[in-house]
Amino acid sequence: MMPLEAVKTFTIWLATGTEGLAGLVIAVAVIEAAIRTAGLIFHSPAANNPDASHEAKEEIRLRLGRWLALALEFELGADILRTAVAPTWSEIGQLAAIATVRTALNFFLQQEIDKAGARRSGLPTTRDSSDTALPS
Repeated sequence: MMPLEAVKTFTIWLATGTEGLAGLVIAVAVIEAAIRTAGLIFHSPAANNPDASHEAKEEIRLRLGRWLALALEFELGADILRTAVAPTWSEIGQLAAIATVRTALNFFLQQEIDKAGARRSGLPTTRDSSDTALPS
């Protein structure tokens, strides 16, 4: 096998392994979220406290979101590896579309995580309209 072919083969294997790792991260995240949700449903000490119940649900959702954001990064890495092997304009266009969608998903997911963190720490999540008023 020529050295270039060996590099291409290794890169494809690496991309496949990276996709497998992303799948594993997603599987672990979903299993963890399912177990935590079941625990919340069946053994919730906060059943009589709606605020505590809401916080517990939000924590599960945000934790799952963080894991999914990590998996998206692995998937994007795998796509970049695949495209690096033998890029055609079609593959580059597909990578650009995939990267855009995954970056947008990650951006909005991070916004949700940041807002939840701000709510927990008591910081405002958006600027108050009185802060932007012009002086008279």
